[in-house]
Formats: sequence, C-alpha cells, structure tokens
Amino acid sequence: MRYGVIACSLLALSFSLSGCNSSSNSSQSGVTAENARWTDATAKQLRETIDRRAAHGLDRMRFEVPANTEDQTALTQGALRYASALARGASDPTKLSDIYTVPRPDPNLKTGLTEALAKGKVDDWLSSLAPQDDTYRALSKAYLALRKAGDAPAAAIPDAPKPLNPGASDPRIPAIARQLVASDYLERPAASGDTYGPDMVQAVRRRQADYGIKPDGVIGKEALEILNLSDRGRASTLAVAMERMRWLDRNPPVTRIDVNLASARLAYWRGGKLADTRKVVVGKPATETPQLGSPIYRLVANPTWTVPRSIQSKEIAGKGSAYFRRNNMMWKDGWIVQKPGPKNSLGLVKFDMQNEHQIYLHDTPAKELFSEVQRQRSHGCVRVEDALGFAAMLARDEGITTEWEKARATGKESFVPLPKAIPVRLTYQTVLFDEAGEPVIRADPYGWNDRVSAALGFPASEGHRLRPSGSDVGP
Repeated sequence: MRYGVIACSLLALSFSLSGCNSSSNSSQSGVTAENARWTDATAKQLRETIDRRAAHGLDRMRFEVPANTEDQTALTQGALRYASALARGASDPTKLSDIYTVPRPDPNLKTGLTEALAKGKVDDWLSSLAPQDDTYRALSKAYLALRKAGDAPAAAIPDAPKPLNPGASDPRIPAIARQLVASDYLERPAASGDTYGPDMVQAVRRRQADYGIKPDGVIGKEALEILNLSDRGRASTLAVAMERMRWLDRNPPVTRIDVNLASARLAYWRGGKLADTRKVVVGKPATETPQLGSPIYRLVANPTWTVPRSIQSKEIAGKGSAYFRRNNMMWKDGWIVQKPGPKNSLGLVKFDMQNEHQIYLHDTPAKELFSEVQRQRSHGCVRVEDALGFAAMLARDEGITTEWEKARATGKESFVPLPKAIPVRLTYQTVLFDEAGEPVIRADPYGWNDRVSAALGFPASEGHRLRPSGSDVGP
C-alpha cells in the first residue's frame, strides 16, 4: 500500500516528550509555593502562548486568563486548563466515545506549573506538553497554512458545466488521478494525459459504490463531492487529528501492535522499530470496532468459534441442518459452535486479547475483503491479512515457534501462551501522509470525527458518508 510505512507514524505515535509525564517532586528541585507565584513576565508568557494556540488547532476554543497578576488563582486555573488541553487533549475521549480504553497521558501538571513559575519559563513548559514528533508538527504546519488561506480553499477538482464521461478528455484528469491515488483507489496515475481511461473509471466506480452513489463512473456533482473529500472540512479534520494524538501516551510500549481503524491498517513494533505492517478488516458501521487498549496474551491454533447471540439471532436464525453441515457448525450447550478448519470464521489462528468486549484479532476465510479499499466489513473483531504469517512472526519473536508449530499440527483447538503479553492499541486516525510528507485526509468511516470536531468548536460536517457493505457472518 502506498502509505504502508508512512501512515504507520500515526499508528505508532512513539513520541519523545520532556516534561509531559514528569512526576518530579517540587521539594526535591528546590521549588516551593512561596517562590512560584505569577509575575508580570510569566503572566505575559501564558497569554502569548495561549494566543498561539492555533498551532494546535485550538483557536476555536477560549482559554480565559486575567489581564493582570492580582488574581493568582485565576491565572493558575487558566494555565492548568490550557496545559491539560495540550498534554491530554481538550476533550475527553471516554465521554465522546461509547468505549475508549486506550492508555492516555497522566502528567503531574500542578508540579510542572510550579516548577515553570519558579524558573520563569511558563512558555517553555507549555510548549513541551504537546506531542513533539514530526507527525504532529506536520499537522500543525498544514493547519496553520490552511487557516491562513481560509477555511474553504478552492477544490482540488473544480466543477464543470457537463459531467465527465468515460473515454472523454478533460484538463482535470491529472488532479482526479492524484485524488484517487491519495485515497488508495488507484495504484498510480495513468500515462494517458487528459483522457479519462479504463483504470480511472474503475477506480471512480469503486469509490462511488463505497459512498452509496450509483457506480456508473460518470463524474458529475456527487462524484466530485466524494473526490474532493480531502478539501471539505480539512481544517477541522487536521485539528481533530492533532487532538487524537494528544489523547495518546507519549511513551507507548516499544513492543506493541497498533491498529488504525479508519484506514484498516496494522503496524507491529518490536523494540521501538517498525517490524511489520499489513491490512486488516475491521468492524462495519453499526458494529464498529471500539477504541481499545487490550493486550494479546496467547495464540490459538485451529480455533473454534462460539457464535455470539447477536449474530446467531440476526444472521443464522432459521438456518437448517444443511447450512450447519456446510459450515461445520453444531449446537453445544445452547450455543452454535463452529468447529476448527479452513471454513471457520476465525480462520486458522486467533490472537486472544484481554478485554470485556470480546474483541480480538484473527484469521479469516474471506480473503477477498483485503483487496477492498474500505475494509470496514466485520462484526467488530479485527481480521488480519496473512494471519498465519503474522502468528509465525510473533511466535518467532517471542521464542515459542516450536510450541506454535506443534499446536498447529494437532488440527484441534490448542492454546499457546505468550511469555509476555503484547500491548495492542485500536485507535482512529483519518489523516495519513503521502510520500512527500504531505497530509492526506481519508474517509471518516464511522463518523467519529464529528463529536471531536464539535468539542473543538467546529461546525457540523456535511456531505456523503462512507457506506461499506458486503460483510459476512464472521465476527
């Protein structure tokens, strides 16, 4: 995939941040409440730093502080509120989402402010609290540039009096091709100049289908709207991307698995280095995969699948014995259970995770879904491309290859514990980066950006929603 490695910088978010997670004791550094009062200089630093909040996409929010130093308490409260917005986010993801358990930063802001006041460096301290990596800086730069140009820049693909039909020539073709490549619907621009050729037509049809538009390949008003997706609401989307980054721990585990639910991509980090990236299939709208922090603690070879009641009642109710035989299913203790084998909806390996939501990673017999651009197709669990290859990689890295191969060879459901659980973060990020390092706004398949955007002071978004379809009975 075009953005495979670069996009993973947003999955990893392995920031190095001085000051944000400080838990130092003020008495140990010689700082006391008596010498940590606001002065005209530090109050000015606070006001000037807040005035520059557009660099963090926070310019639509108000952070009130008094104009003088008489009200020390109000200055402190204003500083801590802004500090919290930078260090942990201006909004609370646990309140904006039905489920959110991804670890968040928990800095000691009161101690940090006390030290900053004593040193007379409130501006430096506040500047240290936001993510410090290149991805965040690139988002900030893009947001400021867009803000300077205005919130409604010219569309990348302008409208025309007549629809663009397959085979026609049009000077907008190169711009259309760039948009299709940026959104993964087209591998590379065709060498056909201004001609609307077959490869582009097929790409437009796929995009139309994903957005619930008649897939005729004709580029009229509706098709232009979805092709110009990255130009509508760019400011709010960039601001939301920064906010989502502020929610995340600045020092995540160096060995972990990150899954971006919006782009349906997985990144495996080992010892602080990117070891692997691959496609996944995640929950479809209405059965979205939640944002979780949940470790993998064992591999399951040749898993059985106990069908959840929700899928049983909606997908399998009324099926006869022929369906059960065809899908290797049986009744057991009042539950429908699918036996191990190539037709099992979990495939040949399950990556068991510790959470109360029955969410885990697994293999799948529905390999064709990995060829889709929008891979929000499951009932909530995460299906991994070449899951057996990924399991073998984890087994090798964890030193349990022999145990894993023996378990697989049994042909029966077998459990192989990991020596140490591997943290997994299921997050959501709709801004990726192209090969030139420029931000590319992708689809918001779950519509989860809207609440965050509103919390940051942006108006509601409009336009077509992604409508992926074609999910199967599997989890």
